[in-house]
Amino acid sequence: MDLDLALVRAFATTAGTLHFGRAAEELNISQQALSKRIARLEELLAVRLFEREGGTRLTEAGERFLPAAHEALAAGERAIAAVTGAGPVVRIDTWGHLYAPLRTVSQAVQALGPVRLEPGPGRDWPSVAQALLRGDTDLGFGRVHPLPGGRDTELTQRLVRLEPVDAVVGPSHPLAGADALRPADLRDSTLWCPAELTRLDFLRRFADEFRITRRQDGPNLGLDHLARHIRTDATCFTLFPADAPLPDHAGLRSIPLVEPTPLYAWSLAWRESSRHPLLDTLLHGFTEAGRTRRWLDYAPQRDWLPDTDHAKLTVRSGPGLSVAHNG
Repeated sequence: MDLDLALVRAFATTAGTLHFGRAAEELNISQQALSKRIARLEELLAVRLFEREGGTRLTEAGERFLPAAHEALAAGERAIAAVTGAGPVVRIDTWGHLYAPLRTVSQAVQALGPVRLEPGPGRDWPSVAQALLRGDTDLGFGRVHPLPGGRDTELTQRLVRLEPVDAVVGPSHPLAGADALRPADLRDSTLWCPAELTRLDFLRRFADEFRITRRQDGPNLGLDHLARHIRTDATCFTLFPADAPLPDHAGLRSIPLVEPTPLYAWSLAWRESSRHPLLDTLLHGFTEAGRTRRWLDYAPQRDWLPDTDHAKLTVRSGPGLSVAHNG
């Protein structure tokens, strides 16, 4: 049997959206043409790939076929690249968008030459982990933490950056004039969380560790909404990576945290069984950027990490990657 990659791509795109209309738009074809391609593929394979009643979902056969379908499409891209000289595309899903994850990715890849990245927005780590397991993306980048039920056991991760975290307050906050703050200084303030706190593992663990009992969360409506809330509420603060950009017009104070300094752990994640051919090149780029910018400096008596991040410090996932235990 010869597989037509156009049919395979129609299946993979529909599996990614679980919506025939959106998949057809993504492929720039009519929904009728998409349905015909899926039906033709199901006829060739002699199985049903989708259940269509009560919403679109993959059958057991579709679940089994999806990873192989992505591998077939990736092989097709590599074959084209071998002839045309164009490198394969790396699909990378990022999450934690208020913290601008792509600024770190861009610094890591700028010295690598023409690496073709296709960034995608991930809602959070659980959703990106699911996309990696389905083969819908090649890499994930953000803060990784253990998932319930061992849902991430098939995934590999590498710590690539530990970023100091600042306290961000409005101009009317009682501590706005401080040059530096200890986490304990914030116990009389309210931690503002720009999403449901159950989805914000780092902020929840910080609040538990330093006994920040006043916590308020809300929907993630973007950076301007977050800045406006902090600026107008003198009781609130939030945490923000030290190098992440804040709106220039917000009138906020970003105050370094010390004794200890919280660190936000950025990691790459991928599925080893479907390892991208450019993965080693990208890992090398992160290693080199981390070495020159001291992204992995860590001193236990100076810095704080959630317990779930400590295991990442002792794992050497490749040459040249280590964490500096300074001082």
